[in-house]
Amino acid sequence: MTTTPTLTYPQSDELVIPLSLTTPLSAAADLFETADRCAALVSVLIETDDRASRTALCEGLLHALRQLRKLCDAELPPHLFAQLIEGETLTSCMPGCWQETSLQVDYARALTQAILGGMLPDSVEKELAGLLHDLVWLMNEFVKEPYITVH
Repeated sequence: MTTTPTLTYPQSDELVIPLSLTTPLSAAADLFETADRCAALVSVLIETDDRASRTALCEGLLHALRQLRKLCDAELPPHLFAQLIEGETLTSCMPGCWQETSLQVDYARALTQAILGGMLPDSVEKELAGLLHDLVWLMNEFVKEPYITVH
């Protein structure tokens, strides 16, 4: 009798989280790099159904959001300062009532913690993940908008 090998793997193995998202964010990462990491993590999060992977992504996102929150109040490094100098007047992607980046980060952290808690019905968790995705992507664009006036 011949045995035919069959390749099987759990569904969670179908998800391949890029190594760049599982490595810790450098403490030296600047505002733009940190915002980009948040956007990348949340993009993978909304495509992930596996609970363990979602937990790891939420924990990584919380870490990145904590770092982003600190960077919101920090002085900009010269290489970012040059990119944020106003040219033409642009309409912001964020409404006037949300022009405080730290508030946006706090909202994103609260949504992430709610998803990470694992106590919500699946449908609610999925909707909150979508809201989190949109908020983080808007925030990523917002922090890169030119706003510094040249004297």
